[in-house]
Amino acid sequence: MKKFYLTILLVLLACKLNAQDNNTFEQSYESFKNAAIQKYVDFRRKANEQYAAFLKEAWKQSKILPKVQLPKDEETPPVEYDGQQKGNNKSIELDGVIEQTTPQPQPKPISAVPESDKNQQYYTFSFYGTEMKVRFDPSLVERINKIDGAHLGEAWAKMSTDRYNNVIRDCLELRIRYKLCDWAYYKMLEALSESVCGGKGNDAVLLQAYLYAQSGYKMRLATSNGKLLLMFNSNNLLFDYGGLKLDDGYFYTTEKLKEGEELNICDAPFPNESPMSMDIINEPILSDNFSQERTIKAQSCPIETKCKVNKNLIAFFNDYPTSYSDDNFLTRWRYYANTPLSESVKLELYPQLKSSLRDKDLLTAANMLLNYIQIGFEYEYDDKVWGHDRAFFAEETLYYPYCDCEDRAILYSRLVRDLLGLDVVLVYYPGHMCTAVNFPYGAHGDCIMLDGSLLR
Repeated sequence: MKKFYLTILLVLLACKLNAQDNNTFEQSYESFKNAAIQKYVDFRRKANEQYAAFLKEAWKQSKILPKVQLPKDEETPPVEYDGQQKGNNKSIELDGVIEQTTPQPQPKPISAVPESDKNQQYYTFSFYGTEMKVRFDPSLVERINKIDGAHLGEAWAKMSTDRYNNVIRDCLELRIRYKLCDWAYYKMLEALSESVCGGKGNDAVLLQAYLYAQSGYKMRLATSNGKLLLMFNSNNLLFDYGGLKLDDGYFYTTEKLKEGEELNICDAPFPNESPMSMDIINEPILSDNFSQERTIKAQSCPIETKCKVNKNLIAFFNDYPTSYSDDNFLTRWRYYANTPLSESVKLELYPQLKSSLRDKDLLTAANMLLNYIQIGFEYEYDDKVWGHDRAFFAEETLYYPYCDCEDRAILYSRLVRDLLGLDVVLVYYPGHMCTAVNFPYGAHGDCIMLDGSLLR
């Protein structure tokens, strides 16, 4: 019996000791976690204190550069595929090849932004017809009467408290949930700021700039004729946007400024800032606002489709800046061609196309899609429709009544990749653009040799 009690006693003592060990571990871990969080908080606080100090002093004068103008559209008559094989199997020489690039991860805050028990009420706003909400109290907006360095620095310091933590966290969460690319995120912050502040104005610009910088993006604040300007940075050269060149890159504003217009700019960096990418990896998820159903019909093959397009997405694409990268004008088309069609369009259009292409070999299917594109979409020169060259995302070609060769090539490249699983390249030569397809077997027609593959 004594042994039995001794055993029970030893077990109980062991359990008690284990409980004490666990409590000690949990307390140690909690202390470590709180210390780590505080370290991040302190780092971000110091960064904002330093930036607020820069805003009070680090200003200089600069002038808006001439805008990069969109080129005039060259009037080259379209060639329509009539179902007959063309070409004499000659090899086309290339002047240059634009390599595919790997998109970079989106910017992130310099340190984790902890949840705050302050400011829990939600504010609702609209972004391209889509209702969104964040935790923010409009009474917390910093109202600025003057836009000199002293007042801006003071306002930035006041904003750099945990009162803004939840809205920063919510904005970044919206970026993930709605699959917002960098430009979409910029426009979302703009929509939120203008809604909260009651319209465009210096207060809205400052709020957008603060949220944009806290999210990890590279920007500068500037002033011109009583207006506060948010100058966003991109490694791309943007068409038709006012901007200036600083030591660390080009900065642009959505405000309509004249060439040579003088402005004061605070050329102070925020730690770990990153430029805006112009890639659209996923189309943004926007509320449905469908267009009227459109019928698209081929001529020499049995393809007829009906589809609708989300007008909210069309409005977003209409605001998207045309740009190019790597000092190469021809890269502008990669941003259109690599943007996928929306899920709603694919769910409606692709089953119809797959039904028409069923049991067809790849070459026949590709030629059927080519006839569908060239006959089903009415051709017109961009200069007559838009007044300048304007490339379409594939979704836009399905929406607008007219398109040109580059728009057809982009949509065709999208359909061939998605429906046939074949690699493609866009081929540009003065006044025209087409798509070359990499077939797994020989096909008749002119060809391009690229990385050991023959494309026609």
